Amino acid sequence: MGEKTWALSLFFIFACLSHVYGNVHSYDHQLRKLQAFTAEIVHRDSISPFPSPSPTRFSPSPSSPSVVTVTPSPKIYHVTSYGADPTGKLDSTQAILQAISDALEGPSNGFLMQGISNLGGAQINLEGGNYLISQPLQFPVVSRGNLMIHGGTLKASDDFPTDGYLLDLSTSSSNAPEFLFEFITLRDLLLDANFRGGGIQVINSVRTSIDNCYITHFTTNGIIAKGGHETYIRNSFLGQHITAGGDKAERNFSGTAINLMGNDNSVTDVVIFSAEIGIIVSGQANLLSGIHCYNKATGFGGTGIYLKLPGLTQTRIVDSYLDYTGIVAEDPVQLTISNTFFLGDAFVKLKSINGVVNGVNIVDNMFSGSNKGIDIIQLDQNNGPFKTIEQVVVDRNNVKGMNLKGTIGSGVVEGNGTSWTLDFNPILIFPNLIKHVQYTFFPSGNMFVNHALRNVSNNKVLVESNVQVPAKVFVMVDQGK
Repeated sequence: MGEKTWALSLFFIFACLSHVYGNVHSYDHQLRKLQAFTAEIVHRDSISPFPSPSPTRFSPSPSSPSVVTVTPSPKIYHVTSYGADPTGKLDSTQAILQAISDALEGPSNGFLMQGISNLGGAQINLEGGNYLISQPLQFPVVSRGNLMIHGGTLKASDDFPTDGYLLDLSTSSSNAPEFLFEFITLRDLLLDANFRGGGIQVINSVRTSIDNCYITHFTTNGIIAKGGHETYIRNSFLGQHITAGGDKAERNFSGTAINLMGNDNSVTDVVIFSAEIGIIVSGQANLLSGIHCYNKATGFGGTGIYLKLPGLTQTRIVDSYLDYTGIVAEDPVQLTISNTFFLGDAFVKLKSINGVVNGVNIVDNMFSGSNKGIDIIQLDQNNGPFKTIEQVVVDRNNVKGMNLKGTIGSGVVEGNGTSWTLDFNPILIFPNLIKHVQYTFFPSGNMFVNHALRNVSNNKVLVESNVQVPAKVFVMVDQGK
């Protein structure tokens, strides 16, 4: 009960009591006291520490007291309001497509990129439901941006097209703009392709975020980003089969978890637990960081990360974990692999297409194997040898149970004679290639003899002296300068 109401009730009680007992003098006295008390309450209420909100453009004006206050509705589209079935028993395709259509055609506020309407952060809320989808959820219009789809599970039906994607940011129009969408966010989603196609397709879009998603049972690609640029894939899990390693069917894994066919994309803190290829990159200037690949093992024909842009790689792979599955790079040009852990005889393979390798740094990594004599860096020269080898540094890697290989080597040979030969083939990557040699000649005792570097060929270094002498010869070689 409010203070005003309580005071009026008390006033009424005193009035009744005074009437019953007929004490007029007492009644007048009590009345004056109650009036003073009520005035004090009203005064305190008028200076409440919680002032009324300031008027807005939606509040009625003093001259129009009959105007009803209007509150703008938020741009959140709940798919169940369109008839989507959150139990996953009924087909929800058309209901969700209608929610997407209404969001894309909803109110906008200016533009992002030229021609791309800013939807102001509109949200399509899946409300934690599990929805059965029978055809791709392809955005019906283009040139839209600043939209989020989040919070639920989408599962492909048994008749979902095998070449489709559950969420499809593309268009079938032949007269499409350069960029279809901008700043579309897909987050907190589980996408189950039901072995009927792929998870997410992003075509010719910019600044797309795929965050905290779990994508499984794909047969083509878990995620494909083609054209456009700046698709960011973060904090997500992808696997064709749901497993935690050691799967008996691993030899049969197929598909690709992430397919980057564009530029300037980033994949960060992502786990790929089953697929034939973890990540395939055929665009420029991509960053892969914090990736854990334990998809189909290299021994079974799988690849963790495949760089398929011969002659223009421009990719950085850092702080990652290749778990029984390695990296393949075709004609790598400008490639960095660093601070990455290779487990289970996983290695890096440089594959010759046109025989070019230039600007490659493979440094500060860890390799752990099973003492089977596997080289940490391998060459595939089935299409022809590497002929252009420039600015290649493979060094400072630590190895356990595998063969250390690099572009920089050092060694020492000791003997009594006139010639000293060091063979660097067990260490160096490229055959018959030493670009720089530095040696130090240490004869025994106080002898002073003439000596010279006499030959460098087939990755062997020959140093000779003019007289027989016991000596040690230290040699450093470099293939990359």
